[in-house]
Amino acid sequence: MASLVVVTIFLLWGALFQPPQVAAFKPLFNDGSMTHREITQMAILRKTAEVCRDIATAQGRDFTLAINNKLTASAVQKACATSPDSSSALSSLGFYSVITEIYLSNAAIDAVFALSAARHVDNEAFIEGRDLITRGVAAVKASVQQESYISARITLGALCHTLQDFYSHSNWVELGSTAPFTPLIRPELPLNNLADRSTPTCKNCIGEDCSDNILPEIILHKKLTSGYFSIVFSAKPAGKCSHGGFLDRTSYRDPTGGINKDDISSSHGFLHQRAADMAINATMEMLQDIRLATGNRDFLRLMGLSHTSVLAFVIDTTGSMSDDIEEAKRVSFSIIDSKRGTPEEPSEYILVPFNDPDFGPLTRTKDADVFKARINSLTAFGGGDLPEMCLSGLLLALAGAPLSSDIFVFTDASAKDSQLKSTVQAMIQITKSTVTFMLTNPVSFRRRRDVSQSQQFNSRSIPQSDMQLYRDLAYISGGQAIEVTRATLSQATAVITDASTSALVTVLQVVRSPAIAENFSFVLDPSLSNVTVYITGDSPVFTLYSPTGVSQSGSVADGPLGSILTVGNLRRVKLNSDNQTGEWKISINSTRFYSLKVTGQSSVNFLFNFVEQIEGGDLTPKANRPFIGRNATLLVSVTGGDSFTVTDVLLVEASGSGVVNGTVKAVGATDFLVNVDRIPEGAFLVQLKGLLNDATRSLPSQFQRQSPTQQQGSRVTITAQPNSTIEPGIPFDLNFTLVSNNTESNYIIRARTDRGFSVSFPSSLNMGTEGSAQGTVTLTAPSDTESGTDVTLTIEAEDQGSGDSNYVALRFSVITKVTDFSSPVCQVVSIKADCPVECSTASWELSANLTDGNGTGISSVSFNRGNGSLSLSIVISEDGTNVTVASYNASCCSQEVELVVVDRVGNVGTCFTSIKSPSVDTTTVKPSTPSTPSTPSTPSTITNKPSTITTVITTPNRGCFVSFSMSVLLCNLIFFFFLCK
Repeated sequence: MASLVVVTIFLLWGALFQPPQVAAFKPLFNDGSMTHREITQMAILRKTAEVCRDIATAQGRDFTLAINNKLTASAVQKACATSPDSSSALSSLGFYSVITEIYLSNAAIDAVFALSAARHVDNEAFIEGRDLITRGVAAVKASVQQESYISARITLGALCHTLQDFYSHSNWVELGSTAPFTPLIRPELPLNNLADRSTPTCKNCIGEDCSDNILPEIILHKKLTSGYFSIVFSAKPAGKCSHGGFLDRTSYRDPTGGINKDDISSSHGFLHQRAADMAINATMEMLQDIRLATGNRDFLRLMGLSHTSVLAFVIDTTGSMSDDIEEAKRVSFSIIDSKRGTPEEPSEYILVPFNDPDFGPLTRTKDADVFKARINSLTAFGGGDLPEMCLSGLLLALAGAPLSSDIFVFTDASAKDSQLKSTVQAMIQITKSTVTFMLTNPVSFRRRRDVSQSQQFNSRSIPQSDMQLYRDLAYISGGQAIEVTRATLSQATAVITDASTSALVTVLQVVRSPAIAENFSFVLDPSLSNVTVYITGDSPVFTLYSPTGVSQSGSVADGPLGSILTVGNLRRVKLNSDNQTGEWKISINSTRFYSLKVTGQSSVNFLFNFVEQIEGGDLTPKANRPFIGRNATLLVSVTGGDSFTVTDVLLVEASGSGVVNGTVKAVGATDFLVNVDRIPEGAFLVQLKGLLNDATRSLPSQFQRQSPTQQQGSRVTITAQPNSTIEPGIPFDLNFTLVSNNTESNYIIRARTDRGFSVSFPSSLNMGTEGSAQGTVTLTAPSDTESGTDVTLTIEAEDQGSGDSNYVALRFSVITKVTDFSSPVCQVVSIKADCPVECSTASWELSANLTDGNGTGISSVSFNRGNGSLSLSIVISEDGTNVTVASYNASCCSQEVELVVVDRVGNVGTCFTSIKSPSVDTTTVKPSTPSTPSTPSTPSTITNKPSTITTVITTPNRGCFVSFSMSVLLCNLIFFFFLCK
């Protein structure tokens, strides 16, 4: 019994803190083999390019990009741009960041759910896997409907892992299949021909040769099986295939060996590339289903395909803020009106008001007019005491905004909820968002107006301790704390206009508190334009030097190097556009503190994530702060450059006291693994340097970029096993674990959500002599929470003695249990065509009846591949069924159309029709029986004037002239929580 306890503890420890690379396509990197990262990235790039191609075709634009496995994020971004010839910089960073977010969520499955048979389709767990898939797909679609894109991406990554592993872990490829296994993503189709538990499926491998270990009768009868796997026990049902590999104990019992195709050295590694190609196609099929359910625009937003900025405001609406609100309206309306319809138009708008005691709601929209109406409705009122719920509003914005957003906070008061500082700091570091505070009259007396009380005078000065809170959060994020009077606020909001430009990059970010006189240098490369230098502080004094030695003092408003705006504690230097390339220098000092920030527009940028090694040598993402003093690994990706070399990746201590150099290893054209020998004690930033090749220059140019957001290490690790969905009104228990080398330490525990959901948790945990402790957080979403709502839960642990802390942030989608998995049915009633050779002189018509039976009802009807007009009407059939009648009309030059019917939970049905004939008299097709995915209609041929037209009704992709399909493309699904090893 004692030995069993020891083994159990060992396995639990290994699963939680050093997960084994048990089996599957490798998560991120594997020389010579395809990984989950590459499979996911290829599928996303190809499907996104297809969507952009279809949009371009419908708009009559050319789309020349070849869609294949050689696509890059930059190439797809440029091809998808509606104005590819625009002079503005295009940045693929947002697009690549989303791809990275999805494939890191994919890779995390190996660390978090390493031993789950259903998530990896091991042990013939097809039924359990499909249940995870169908519910997961519904969660993705519900999240997109609520514009909860980050939650949708996390779920999407997990689905991709399971979907892709099926083709590596099962014998689907060995059966000679050439297309994805549709029943796994089509719940209305039966899972036929599964090998039952008593059916032998494999024989012993011949030594190391497992190329012929699946029984001939399994291949002959097309029986589907998958390998059994365990790192603990060798038992498996008699005659069953094993997964294989040195960690799989079942593979040492007859029948020996395995059938996995995870890499080229696996048991069935000779089929690895076929399995990987099938996984790419299956992932694309799933993405197509999501596209049809959500529409092209929302699908592209889900993929992060936008080269523009996000306009995000958090605004104090207490009685004294009316002038500030008017200025926020003015600057946002100016940005919207000046950039609407241009490549610089913001892709998303976010607004969060706060007061006391209220904050929110969060408005998040892609419609500028909706944002205008919402901000225009804000009025200043109330606020009986000075502090306001500023950090609560900011936390809501951080959780709701896309990654790497610029968020602007308007207030003239202290934060009543200053206890949220550590949670806000954690969210800033997770989202890598930049926060700038616009602080009006921070140390003055002002008249306070209250609509519900008589006018009165109250102090609205912000104490220095609270000012420091705002400064700290601004500097951690790479933003600024701008202190101005109300009269000069309109000048300071120029920084908002600056931040609303596309492809904004940070070249240098420095904070000194307390202030010391110091000289700084930074390199500007040829790809940069609109370079701006920001300095904030108490009476800052500075001089700027160009690469040619020309200087300009900060007291000169218009000089040889640029124009300087001075307002409050802000100095904004807009560099002249000529002769910027080279090394610049700036000397700076201030009485107490200062910050320096250099930004510009460039397509060349980078992103990074900390990763950790798992057994087997591969890497998975690290979910929280790295361990202080220990070595660490970063995955760095450079975007936008056609040809570049990365020479240095540095951890620059925010205090200026030191730099940690990394060892750079290229793992692809744009990706690099960087090893550092230690994580600094204090806050640090990631800086990248390299050489940029330019066709217009004979020699490469130096370039540098810096992450604006400060990072921080810790001496405690906190881990939790995530579950991406929770149900409204049902308590959800989440177990978490602390590990530290500080034994007997007592840690304060805090757990919060951005939406104020009910959370219970232990107030503290003691590490004990073993340096670890476990706890449970119980999270409950209100029973009336709308399906698709996202919520972020942050769990923090702080050492009571040293103040050292770490966190884990988990995103959940609140999903109402879905019971409708049946797709809408489309029945073509008639097709009328009278198309002469000169197609532009005539049109054709299609009429179809759309129904959803006993389902949730039809939510939307749209069309792809067509360029006509669609009208809808609703009638009641003889049996009382609601029937949506779709009437489509198009020019004979637009010969194809695909009607897309979506029900209220995202199930998809389609009708595809194509007319291709040199001359057609009026032809009417009236199928007597609707065809559905489960009972396809037999092809029927109706001939009218055989010499001129043949009309065929059939299933998709088989018709030569007129094809009709009711495919329920609930396929393509994201193979959800199926995760692999």
